[in-house]
Amino acid sequence: MRKVILILLMGLLLVSCKSEEVIWKSIEVTASAYNSLENQTSDQPNLGAWGDTLKPGMKCIAVSRDLLSIGIDHNTKVKITGLKGIYLVKDKMNERWTNKIDIYMGENIKQAREWGSKKVTIQYAINPD
Repeated sequence: MRKVILILLMGLLLVSCKSEEVIWKSIEVTASAYNSLENQTSDQPNLGAWGDTLKPGMKCIAVSRDLLSIGIDHNTKVKITGLKGIYLVKDKMNERWTNKIDIYMGENIKQAREWGSKKVTIQYAINPD
């Protein structure tokens, strides 16, 4: 009886530990940087478009609204060429921008200015259907 229970528990463990599979797609975009400052965002500079609170040190980006239609949406995981780690989509840009991301750099204006604006390739995660 113990062996049966052990086998069942192991089976449940394997099913529950299934890794989340994602497909990474690539696209070239223009990438700039922004800070949590009223003159760069709004009168609530730490509030993202979906209601997320942005804090210095977070790895997140804003995306132009045209990128939403290809699957780069709220909380999408994004890898940015030239930067380490995975960023999450937490904000949307003004409608006037297309094919663009804005990298959140907290309150570090110098870091944002040094980044400037450049073309980069990003990879974004899509869950397979």
